[in-house]
Amino acid sequence: MQNLPKITFTWLSLCLPIYLPTFLLSFGQGALIPTLPLYAKSFNVSFSLIGLAVAMHEVGILIADVPAGILLDRVGRKLSMLIGSVVLGLSMLGIGLAHSFYELVVYQLIGGMGGALWAVARYTYMTDAIPRAVRGRSLALFGGINRIGTFLGPAAGGYFGTHYGLRSPFFMFSAIMAMNFLLSIFFIARRKLQPPTVHYSLYWKRFVTVLKSNYRALASAGTAHVCAQALRTGRGIIIPLYGSEIVGLDVQAVGLILSISSFVDLSMFPLAGFIMDRFGRRYAVVPCFFIFGLGMAMVPFTGSFASLLVATIVMGFGNGLGSGTMMTLGADLAPQEGTGEFLGVWRLIGDIGGVTGPLVVGNIAQVWGLPISAFVLAGIGLTGVAIFLRLVPETLRRDK
Repeated sequence: MQNLPKITFTWLSLCLPIYLPTFLLSFGQGALIPTLPLYAKSFNVSFSLIGLAVAMHEVGILIADVPAGILLDRVGRKLSMLIGSVVLGLSMLGIGLAHSFYELVVYQLIGGMGGALWAVARYTYMTDAIPRAVRGRSLALFGGINRIGTFLGPAAGGYFGTHYGLRSPFFMFSAIMAMNFLLSIFFIARRKLQPPTVHYSLYWKRFVTVLKSNYRALASAGTAHVCAQALRTGRGIIIPLYGSEIVGLDVQAVGLILSISSFVDLSMFPLAGFIMDRFGRRYAVVPCFFIFGLGMAMVPFTGSFASLLVATIVMGFGNGLGSGTMMTLGADLAPQEGTGEFLGVWRLIGDIGGVTGPLVVGNIAQVWGLPISAFVLAGIGLTGVAIFLRLVPETLRRDK
């Protein structure tokens, strides 16, 4: 691995290069939560294909995670973020202009690949910058900022989708990525890269070495990570579809429900960070996904705006307790040699779960209905809880 100098850490040093772009990105993504499933539905396709359309973004991320981790050492964090911003922004523009369902799917795939490059670069930049002693609080703050954007985004997406059409949130997201491109140009420090110590063809050998050295952690923690992300991304498709198809709500009402849930979610990140750094990562992770799964299991028993809102608030409370937990766990487990490669694999594992959630919802709903999809997602979340309790060791260590 190249011997890159450490970034000097202060809380303010991450605001403009990381936290502000993260807020803007999560706001854009939040705007798509109530609108993307309904936009895909507007092409008159089945639940299975709606699930596929939502999942294709995660498929693109999955495809690009590992190459992105390897590319970081070749081109650096800054250029990776710039390229990722351009690709993601153009893909959102393409979705907004799509004339067919298949265009939507292709642009979702491309956008996921761009998003992966930007996210892995951002994740590695933060791992370089943040000391272990404050990692839980820093990444919980990161998760909280994500949640603030997700809180504001659905209501905005629902409003724009209702008044300006379901395509309008995608144009807004494209403009957001243009702003992130500018923030990366001006505020991400471009550190001088040393000449590569190995030929490009040998990077894959080093990647295999990282896998061999860390396979136990990746197998146990990684399986739980898959369950956690499946539950999280599954929520993003089942709530809009359940609210629209079963409860009979319009897109603005669905957006309001998701925003209120997100408000509860984001309010928990200070507590999540405190728990992780004071008591340990597992003390935040296990309650998070137990309560989240419980809220998901409540969905089939709802039949009105108020009851669906209660279920999503329970999910928001649970998910908020896990603010930044998966990123913190990955950063804790990452080796000093091959950090980029390891974090690329860690994101790949989580994104397998990200793909799984929408596909589970879409395919099970097509055969057995949306209520059964909710029960299956709840079971996946509780499986993750069991794995964290039995197989994943505590990663909090006190630096001397």
